[in-house]
Parts: sequence; structure tokens; C-alpha cells
Amino acid sequence: MKIVVLAGGISTEREISIVSGTQVCKALRNKGHHAILVDVFCGDSRVGEDLKHAFPKEYDVDEAAAYIRSFDSRLDQLKTRRSFFGPNVIALCQEADTVFMALHGSNGEDGKIQAAFELMGIPYTGSSYLGSALAMDKDMAKQLFRENRVPTPHGIVLRKGDKVKHTSENGVGIPCVVKPACGGSSVGVSIARTEKAYREAVEEAFSYEDVLIVEQYVSGREFSCGIVDGEVYPVIEIAPLHGFYDYTNKYKAGSTVETCPADISRELTEKIQKAALGAYHALRLTSYGRIDLMMDEEENVYCLEANTLPGMTPTSLLPQEAAAIGIDFPSLCEKLIEVSLKREGDPVPKT
Repeated sequence: MKIVVLAGGISTEREISIVSGTQVCKALRNKGHHAILVDVFCGDSRVGEDLKHAFPKEYDVDEAAAYIRSFDSRLDQLKTRRSFFGPNVIALCQEADTVFMALHGSNGEDGKIQAAFELMGIPYTGSSYLGSALAMDKDMAKQLFRENRVPTPHGIVLRKGDKVKHTSENGVGIPCVVKPACGGSSVGVSIARTEKAYREAVEEAFSYEDVLIVEQYVSGREFSCGIVDGEVYPVIEIAPLHGFYDYTNKYKAGSTVETCPADISRELTEKIQKAALGAYHALRLTSYGRIDLMMDEEENVYCLEANTLPGMTPTSLLPQEAAAIGIDFPSLCEKLIEVSLKREGDPVPKT
């Protein structure tokens, strides 16, 4: 198949997206596919007019990743000059049999690109535009969790310009978690244990977005659970050596102990998987996703959020879960394409 692995972009998770995209592109090429790595925002000006030759048999993925990173210092300048999709992006995606979405964060995981692709008839991996948008908006996600009886921590919404009430009056209290409503990779997320820390956390989170979630802090064990084509994968436990599962602990090697399958009873495993599947359906997700959860000391399970385009390196959480049931990384990448094409109606590969 001819596959565009779409990565990069302009979100705070640009670098993580490039890493995911690079690994996915290599895995798909190892499986014999003609996959190419493309930055959704910066595009590829090197492509000639004949796009049929844009998916070569021989291809240097690391060179493509270096080309994408060469735009890093110019992103702010480029934002002022043109619209979102970079040179040749749409043309390449239309020429491909499918697009593997290796994007993370805003303008990639929030349904906007998915909606555009659906209008243009471009097949892509992951959930539809509706599920992607609902999952990205943590306020909307929590509302849907509550309406569908999916356990989730109590929380409130703060908008820039609102009066920030004292924690004794805001209905959440201390300790609490403060996070941007539509961010990812725990960027801008803080745990506040004092009133002063709470005010500072709110100020920091507002530097990323204009809408925040302030929610009850759940003390306990953290888990994640992938779902692919309706099948619930093994539960993985996430145990940071220091602090909580923030951006550093997510991506710095050796900073977190990840155990898959989680060392818990069958009953607790089923309880976590049931909650994850409930969250998946409540958000109208399709194809695949990953649900993050907490379990308190009384073994109550709470859904935190859903990841519609989870990290995709061989050591990311979803690939670890797949490996636990005998699916290696390249095969997982192929499987995610397969289940996504099923959502698209099994389009015939282009000749």
C-alpha cells in the first residue's frame, strides 16, 4: 500500500509526533508498504509534479524526519504566512491508499483534520472527527462520562477571565489537578496541594489554553487500557519513580516503571477494562484508542481521559499492551490501518 504517515504539526506535542511518525513509517516499510513521512504543516516542497513517484521503494525515513525538524526554528514565522496544510500535503494524501495519523495534540487529534479528510474522501487511521473532537475536549468528555455512568473524578471548568474562587469555595478543594481542557501529553498539568500552588497552576495552565479543568485529585495507582476494534487490550500500570505521570515521566527513559499486564487480580483487571470500554463508547470512539484511569486505595476506578491517537513508538503504552498478547509493533501498525479502513468502508487501494 501507498501510505502517508502524517506527523509534526504545530501543537505542543510536535516532537513526540515526529518520533511516533518515524517509528511507524519504519515499521510499515519493514512490512513492505511504500510509506512516506510527511509534516502536516510544513509539507514537502521536494515532491515533483508526478506524485506517482512520491512513494518510492527505497526511502530514508531518518532523512525525512530530519527534513521535518529543519522547520522547527521557523514555525512561528510560517504560521503568519499561510494556511494550515503545508505544500503537497493534500495531494500526497489523496494519492495514498490511506493516511496513518501519527499526530498528537491540537490540530491533529481534535477532529479538525479528520473532518477535512472526510470531506475530501481521504481514508485515515483512528476515530472519526466526532469521537476525536469529543475526546480532546476534556470538559465535554467528563460530561459524557457522567451521563453514561462512567466513573470520573469530580471537576469544574475555568475560563480565562473568570473569577478564580478559593479552593474552599470552588467545589473541588485541595489537593486538585489543574490541566488545559484540550491539551495532551500532560503539558500544562499540575497537582496543587496548597492554595498558592493552585493559583500558580491556574496561571501556568492558562498560558497554554483559555479553558481549564480543575478536578478532584485521586491518590492511588495509575493504569491505561487500549481498545482496538472493540477488543480491550491488557491493562498496563504506570508508576513514575518521582512525581506524577507528567511530560517528563512520559518521555524520559527510565523515569517510569510500566508493567504489562498489570500485577492485579482478574477481578480488578475486568473492572478497569469495563470502565475503559464504557469511556470508549461514551465518546463515540471508533477503530482504536487508549483510556487513562486511576484507582484509589479503596479500589474505586476513575476514567481520566481518552487518547484517540496514542503514542506510537515500540515502547509506548499501546504497543506494550499489544506485545503482551503477541502482536509486534509492525503488525500493530498494520492492524490499526486495517481496522480504520473497515470504518472507511474498505476502499480499494489505488493502482
